[in-house]
Amino acid sequence: MQVELSTIDERDIPALLRGFSYNGTAGLTVLTADGKTTRALAAESHTGRGEGVLRLTRAVLESAASPLEELARLYADYVRERSGHPRAVVLAEDAPTGRPAIAWQLYAASERGDVRQDADPIPLQRWNCAALERRTNERPSRIARFTGITGKVAVITGAAQGFGWEIAQGLAEAGAQVVIADINERGAIDRADELTERDTAATTMRHAGFGVDVTDESSVRNLAESITATHGGVDIVVSNAGVLRAGPLTELSTADFAFVTRVNYSGFFQVTRSFAPLLGRQNAAYRALRALSQTRTSSADLQAYFSDIVQINSKSGLVGSNKNSAYAGSKFGGIGLVQSFALELVEHGIKVNALCPGNFFDGPLWSDPKHGLFVQYLAAGKVPGAKTIDEVRAAYEAKVPMGRGCTGTDVVRALLYTVDQRYETGQALPITGGQVMLS
Repeated sequence: MQVELSTIDERDIPALLRGFSYNGTAGLTVLTADGKTTRALAAESHTGRGEGVLRLTRAVLESAASPLEELARLYADYVRERSGHPRAVVLAEDAPTGRPAIAWQLYAASERGDVRQDADPIPLQRWNCAALERRTNERPSRIARFTGITGKVAVITGAAQGFGWEIAQGLAEAGAQVVIADINERGAIDRADELTERDTAATTMRHAGFGVDVTDESSVRNLAESITATHGGVDIVVSNAGVLRAGPLTELSTADFAFVTRVNYSGFFQVTRSFAPLLGRQNAAYRALRALSQTRTSSADLQAYFSDIVQINSKSGLVGSNKNSAYAGSKFGGIGLVQSFALELVEHGIKVNALCPGNFFDGPLWSDPKHGLFVQYLAAGKVPGAKTIDEVRAAYEAKVPMGRGCTGTDVVRALLYTVDQRYETGQALPITGGQVMLS
């Protein structure tokens, strides 16, 4: 993957600002200002009275020999002189030309662990890890609030239901700003609204919903660009969208096989290809600024990981699945992509891993009363002697050493571990209750 920064487009600036303001634990969120705010900030910048406003000119983008290094130098100079990050960055003209100024306001995680707009420049000490403490008045949660997750932007595909929705809820509880992406756009927006209503920081957290078809290259690319415009970038990409069409080899249609492969295998490829350059730009900016910083100069700091791509795979990606070849084949292929992407993207500061959950018996895939697998397996006689759905379920639970199916909380905990663990990439982590063990 090439991260082209010999020239910089205005659309790249939000991601670069995220990289500049990232400190290895939590990142600022960059939000494009509305027209009124843009004009006000531009006026402050031009008059020189804009406290906390960093002014750039288009000449930096159009004539600098190394635009990224020049932007990093200007940002580093501001931080050193003001002992804080700017509250806004304005891209303006040297002289009036009729082209409008563009402004980006910076938001930050506060000591409470939520995200709010700062009226003043953001102090550097704000980003000490110890300052990012858990809220003491939050509602009971299945997931402990992670300081390494607080304020980060996480996008989950296929998150309007099933495992994706469970993951979205868990990451929100862990402190992330969640972007729900689903082919069911209305469902994604409604789920995001539900998260916002639940959150005790409902007026400040920016959970959002977008429509996306992971099999459509332009749709996934538009998703990445939209999130950059609204949130400044992404820290965690969870490729979860998936489908299943089970059946014996002689009965599985070519169309069903192609559909499963297109969503589960090619969809992961499309998601990674569209988001990796964005993550790469953020990481390049992070390293460029730290190379100039007087306070962060160690090689460990410069190589610290900034972002994660995680594929939600399956135990069927680790062992074959009887009469389920299309699904298992797509998941086996997904692990091949994970390992290959991990080798390619590690130099850009991107970890790529897979989580392989066992059966989510409580999800719609298994428990839907009309089309769920329990109903299908009962009708097909897949469990000899079973006369009820409960008996079919009991038979499948008995296959798990821990005696139950996988839950959303199990997957979220594994995801948090994967993000927190900086020394693993290219791994496929089983979450199967002992049903599948690696050797």
